[in-house]
Amino acid sequence: MSGRTAGLALAALLLAGCAGAPPEPTAVVRTEAGELRGVVAADHLSYQGIPYAAPPVGELRWQPPKPVAAWTGTRAADRPGNACPQEGTEYAKTGSTTEDCLYLNVTTPRSGERKPVLVWIHGDGVVGSGALFDGVPLATAGDAVVVTINYRLGVFGGFGFPGLAGSGTFGLADQQAALRWVKQNIGAFGGDPGNVTVIGSSYGGSSISAHLVSPGAQGLFQRASVHSGEALMPLPAGAVNPGIPAVDWFMWRSLAETEQLGAAMAGELGCADLDCLRKLPVDKLFPLMRLFQSYAYGGEVLPELPAAALRAGKAQPVPLVTGITRDEHRTFVGLFRGELSAAEYPKLVAEAFGAKADRILREYPLSQFESPALAWSAVLTDGLWATAAFEQAELGAQRGKTFAYSFADREAPSYLPFPQSLPPGAFHAADTPYLFPDKGFRDKAKPGQRELSERMLKYWANFARTGDPNGPGLPRWEEFGTAKYVQALAPGEATRQVDFPAQHRLEFWRGLR
Repeated sequence: MSGRTAGLALAALLLAGCAGAPPEPTAVVRTEAGELRGVVAADHLSYQGIPYAAPPVGELRWQPPKPVAAWTGTRAADRPGNACPQEGTEYAKTGSTTEDCLYLNVTTPRSGERKPVLVWIHGDGVVGSGALFDGVPLATAGDAVVVTINYRLGVFGGFGFPGLAGSGTFGLADQQAALRWVKQNIGAFGGDPGNVTVIGSSYGGSSISAHLVSPGAQGLFQRASVHSGEALMPLPAGAVNPGIPAVDWFMWRSLAETEQLGAAMAGELGCADLDCLRKLPVDKLFPLMRLFQSYAYGGEVLPELPAAALRAGKAQPVPLVTGITRDEHRTFVGLFRGELSAAEYPKLVAEAFGAKADRILREYPLSQFESPALAWSAVLTDGLWATAAFEQAELGAQRGKTFAYSFADREAPSYLPFPQSLPPGAFHAADTPYLFPDKGFRDKAKPGQRELSERMLKYWANFARTGDPNGPGLPRWEEFGTAKYVQALAPGEATRQVDFPAQHRLEFWRGLR
């Protein structure tokens, strides 16, 4: 470049600066492990496939997450990392046999610093990944930094074996490692490491309940949002899958039980020790995925049964949002039961509730419902999900500011197969696409549903920023408090207070205990 050309270029830059033209944002950031180059879009920056821990392969299979190795040069962060090992299910056709999977993704608005941070912990139990959830709408509508994470699933995240450190909690340990990464690095992306909200649905929501009482998660987040969590739920016989006997907890299993189950399954696989198990190909372990979906308590990550710790008032005292969908259990009936006959309904109630069955059948007679499948769904929605969610709100309100909701759009776009006798209603996780709206949602959603999505994005961004979802132009959402206020989330004017205890017959269920 000649001296005259360089001078003209410098003059142009100075004139641009004098005119107040904003500098073009750079997609290069420096983390503790090295530089990353993301992607600059019109209204946001995105960074995908960021390693937050060492690949849990070989000897690191079934070990707590180890620190990620530093790299030299600038690492491309323009595509998602591998999903954790999983095979397709009835409700998700995903698949992966790659254990090198501990990656996260960051979406941030193009300018500004010290923005609130939302860390999404996906649900779906034994499938899923952070990259399946588009953080752009929440980041741009809410002027917030959104992080989505992968973590080990099923047998890879919940396996236990006698003498194995971390038995039954590797997935939770991964999530905590991701939260530590956020605390240490998110400032480079414009986020405020002192203002982090963990948000998750279903399995992810239950995981957050675990972090609320886990010693290793103390100080890693300042707010929590638990959607359709099972932390306080039992699992009656046959309530989800046919033929599955009753267990005390939907999500938790004692460390001793987990290790005993692991030793028994090792024998089934022809292994006598961990060395043999760690050498097995990934797909040889897939038959055990659901067996180790529960997390273990009694070890370092979860010293106590989370439900007991929550009830004892040991949760972190952070602002909380918690709620369910109006028709939670229709998803599970639709997926795992299908059509039901009138003769099957009382048998299912008897299998699940034993001596209490007659009282339940009198409270939920078939004559009140259009089909046996709807009756059975209502029993389990009210008896499991609603009672647990309401108790979680009550416990949260004892520790800090709490906001409760019922997602009530019974015409929400459905992505799952439902039998003809069972309309989806506001099914399990129907609210998630409203917070992570993708093209599939936008194509199916009606104008009022798109408006509800925009309203929910603002509610959750406000909560992440201040600990209160309320803001200009939004229907007022009161605290749960002593009045036990629950906000229905539905299109138009249907976003308002709902009589949640009456809607889900909580007085009946609490009297049934």
